[in-house]
Amino acid sequence: MDKYDLVVIGSGPAGQRAAIQAAKLKKKVAVIDKRMTVGGACLHEGTIPSKTLREAVLYLTGFRQRGIYGLSYTLKPDISIQDLMFRCDQCVKSEVDVLVSQFARNGVDLFHGPASFEDGHHVNVAAVGGDRSLEADFVVVACGTSPAHSPRVAVNGRTIIDSDGLYDLTAIPRSMIVVGAGIIGVEYACIFAALGAEVTLVDKRRKVLEFLDEEILEALLFHMREEGIIFRFGEEVTDVGEVNGQVVAHTKSNKTIHGDCLLYTVGREGSTRELNLANAGIEADERGRIPVNTHFQTAQPHIYAAGDVIGFPALASSSMEQGRLASAHAFGLHTNGISPHLPYGLFTIPEISMVGRNEEDLTNDAIPYEFGMARYREIARGQIIGDRNGMLKLLVHSETRKLLGIHILGEGATELIHIGQAVLALGGTLDYLVENVFNYPTLAECYKVAALDAYNKLGAV
Repeated sequence: MDKYDLVVIGSGPAGQRAAIQAAKLKKKVAVIDKRMTVGGACLHEGTIPSKTLREAVLYLTGFRQRGIYGLSYTLKPDISIQDLMFRCDQCVKSEVDVLVSQFARNGVDLFHGPASFEDGHHVNVAAVGGDRSLEADFVVVACGTSPAHSPRVAVNGRTIIDSDGLYDLTAIPRSMIVVGAGIIGVEYACIFAALGAEVTLVDKRRKVLEFLDEEILEALLFHMREEGIIFRFGEEVTDVGEVNGQVVAHTKSNKTIHGDCLLYTVGREGSTRELNLANAGIEADERGRIPVNTHFQTAQPHIYAAGDVIGFPALASSSMEQGRLASAHAFGLHTNGISPHLPYGLFTIPEISMVGRNEEDLTNDAIPYEFGMARYREIARGQIIGDRNGMLKLLVHSETRKLLGIHILGEGATELIHIGQAVLALGGTLDYLVENVFNYPTLAECYKVAALDAYNKLGAV
């Protein structure tokens, strides 16, 4: 039997960071992944391929340049699924190589095959060469999630797919039905609309992405409509079938929606079903998620869980930090925990990012605030790159002038947000943004323009 200080189940963002943190503390570490590779769903079906696919679409369609050269501009008129997958495959392969090298450099042992608990301190690996039993002082469960399914929508992997099945498509669909207007559904709706597909986005909720600032959400939905995306909000899909090679979706309100392909993206569930958690004295909820405390400990203090498997916020970025913190706590390394100022990024078209509070939250909590706005079309860099629709919005306390929230829509939003995040996390005020000089011409200049706008509203200058 192999004895380890730490056994990590899953090699995605949370598992990878948990393993490396323990290895840096000179602990003996093993990582188990049910695949014959590393990186988890994040690297193989989720974050990395979807963002690479988006980048390939924006590049090959010439989408970013249309603000300068016109709506008919395209770099490649006959884009194939092979063109898109080439870039995805290259990126995934490179990232796998990086992870394998990192594990090897840090002396982390890799085991491939389904994992299951024998008891609280022993994990079985159903490896190709035969079962292995690993003994561990501590365990981190970072097995991630998989797409949730419904008996109403029979995923067949061809014309009716979930987000994991997107990369098995053999051709770009001319029309697509997307069921579920969460982050995943909205991102893919934007990507396929940019490819020229007729996209219908269906969700039983009348208001979607409610965590976004309302003004930013309205702008996103406007641009999605401009790209031809049809919204069917407040509509519930009751059954899905195929007629003459086309997918047909029926709604509760007796509507019928046709498409070449249907993408079902209604949530994800923890991939815990095969772990035999009960053998370790742990229970998952109805969606396969594992409850944890503030230190990411489960009901058994020596067993931790981190990443998407514990639920909200289920971001690759936060999962990385959760894994690191779980490992640090297990081995007595002091940390300050995760900052409450988490940045959120939606890789829609245009992309969105936010950190801090939104106007609705501040109004409900009776917090006095003012806003400042900068629009990309007012910024030289916005004109240079051809993005005249982007915007950066600051929310500041009316009395203390402390930064309360930053909301950005447009090119580079997910990069740009970190300037505001740093100021917010350090308790900075509007004065910092007004008094400092930003490179010109850059999109970062939006911060100064928005800050001056807020200052003028406050009568501070």
